[in-house]
Amino acid sequence: MEKSGVFGFGFSTTLPGATSTTTSAPGFCLGTAEAAPTPAFGVTSTSFKKLSKLTNEHTKEEKKERVVEIPTFTGLQSKLECEWRDVQWTEEQKKNLMKTVSSYRPSCKDVHRARVLLLGPVRSGKSSFISSVQSLFNGRVTNRAMVGSSLNTSFTKKLQSFGIRAQKGEDSTRLVLCDSMGLGDGDMTGLTLHDILSVIKGHVPEGHKFSPDQPVGTETPGYVKTPGIGDKIHCVAFVVDASKITSYNKGFSSTFKLLREHISELGVHQVALLTHVDQICQETAKDISLVYKSLSVRETINKAGALLGMSTSYIVPVKNYSSELDLDVNTDVLLLSAVDHILQYVDLFLQDYVPQQTEPKFC
Repeated sequence: MEKSGVFGFGFSTTLPGATSTTTSAPGFCLGTAEAAPTPAFGVTSTSFKKLSKLTNEHTKEEKKERVVEIPTFTGLQSKLECEWRDVQWTEEQKKNLMKTVSSYRPSCKDVHRARVLLLGPVRSGKSSFISSVQSLFNGRVTNRAMVGSSLNTSFTKKLQSFGIRAQKGEDSTRLVLCDSMGLGDGDMTGLTLHDILSVIKGHVPEGHKFSPDQPVGTETPGYVKTPGIGDKIHCVAFVVDASKITSYNKGFSSTFKLLREHISELGVHQVALLTHVDQICQETAKDISLVYKSLSVRETINKAGALLGMSTSYIVPVKNYSSELDLDVNTDVLLLSAVDHILQYVDLFLQDYVPQQTEPKFC
């Protein structure tokens, strides 16, 4: 007479000493043996121990054979595989960009130099950007536009225009970067809307010291009553700090959008520089050439677009020289790419302006 015991789910096993055959579901591992069968099955205590031992050894072999690789997670993805903007990070590219900027000539014959106004909150990096651009043409780090250390007040108090000088032995570039007082989140805490528009229209003389309670007017010493196109601002570059995008006062959003509305009415194009990108991404801090692979930088540019009320295609990241003593090729490529970006919009303004100058006059 055949005697068998049942272990697990649908798993029939012949016990030692019995004549029953064994059937097993393929790939199924036996678990811990259940309580010993009753003597009615004809299984002795000794034979049951042997069965348990065989079963445990079989289970161990199954576990050795089946090695399951468990994925490990190191956190959220911080770097993209491909750059979301194509940039060549080479010495040759730096030279090409320097040549492009040095050889730039305004498309309007009445404009000798392109004038770009930098606007942004206090300590956003306006003066540092000017010094950084000049540094790469000088071949060494210098601070031509003085940079302050005040946390709450603007170090720059007056309108200062900096013509970017080319390398020794070459003609100066046709680019002028205009520095100004920092923006506040209200008319009485920084440069006012009235004064900004006066600068853009070309009425404000070089070196004018701004004061919120003394707006620029015809009585201002040196006031330019009938400015020509060469006196005007040809492009506005907003400068915002990447590390402070989420902490800027809510009033700035309204300030930027109001500014953009009025500046656009004057026909002047606007771009934006996102500074301190090395402070929001560790990998970018180590290697600035990874800036367009950084998810943090990309997300911050989106936030900057929302703050400024402009498309992200107008916004470019930059890293200014601060504590460095030597130039870096990748930093220079990023800075020069930003300058080239600005000059493209200068030309758009001048192209729109030229037809107005050449329209036939009727008596």
